[in-house]
Amino acid sequence: MPAVTPRAVFVIRDTDYALLLARHATRGQARFFLESRGQSIAGIEARHAQFHAALAQARAAVPADWRQALVRRPDLDRFLFAPEDVVVALGQDGLVANVAKYLDGQPVVGVNPAPDLYDGVLARARVDRLRTLLPACAAAGVPFQRRTMVQATLDGGERLFALNEIFVGHRSHQSARYRIEAGTRSEDQASSGLIVATGTGLTGWARSISDATHLTLDIGIAEAAIGYWVREPFPSVSTGTDLRAGKVAGSPLTVTSRMNEGGVVFADGIEQDFIAFDWGRRVAFSPAPRTLNLVDA
Repeated sequence: MPAVTPRAVFVIRDTDYALLLARHATRGQARFFLESRGQSIAGIEARHAQFHAALAQARAAVPADWRQALVRRPDLDRFLFAPEDVVVALGQDGLVANVAKYLDGQPVVGVNPAPDLYDGVLARARVDRLRTLLPACAAAGVPFQRRTMVQATLDGGERLFALNEIFVGHRSHQSARYRIEAGTRSEDQASSGLIVATGTGLTGWARSISDATHLTLDIGIAEAAIGYWVREPFPSVSTGTDLRAGKVAGSPLTVTSRMNEGGVVFADGIEQDFIAFDWGRRVAFSPAPRTLNLVDA
């Protein structure tokens, strides 16, 4: 049986200029909208052109006998990734996290198209390296960072995966009410929700919470462990604040909903791809059985 030809899958987000055009229909209308607010379209157009030049350069680096596909961030949940794919996330670091939950072992190259704009923690490769990196990925000839992911398993059998974190709470600004169980400890809580994060996630949302609360956890990016942080827990006669943060490595962290409506669970900031978490539903968090294979470029 002949080997399957590799496919380079480029994952992108719409530029600010593209989103403005989608909203205002024409460049002229978009320019008028910005100028009426004392802003210029020139910089936004320049960033748009810079991104698409990088995308064209990246696609030109794909070997001639390979297949190619392009998928936008909002379409990730409808795109079917194949085992032979080499995934190229072209954009900011969050795009690597966005695509990670839909993969199962495929190599991911994070490419930073604007080093003066994005930090490049996960999207660290230069566009001009793709001509070498892509064939090496298909031949398993590059080193990978096998980054731990977090898995949420609900009582109905649904599962969510995330590279950074999974959020549990209310979809609005109302308090989330739930029971949390961590090891032998448990507590009823009312809060702004909680996040369960990986070592990779410690540079994102978890960092902002831990900095604000001074509740820090040491979790390696490849360590089979996760951590949780509760956002603004509220003490009352029926709710406590003792379980504010902790590391989970053995038994899972379990949360049971006490919300009649509006409870949600979603991963890596993609709020529209949520699972309802209303009264009595139960979710267990643990390190995921699969990892993100990030090319160490």
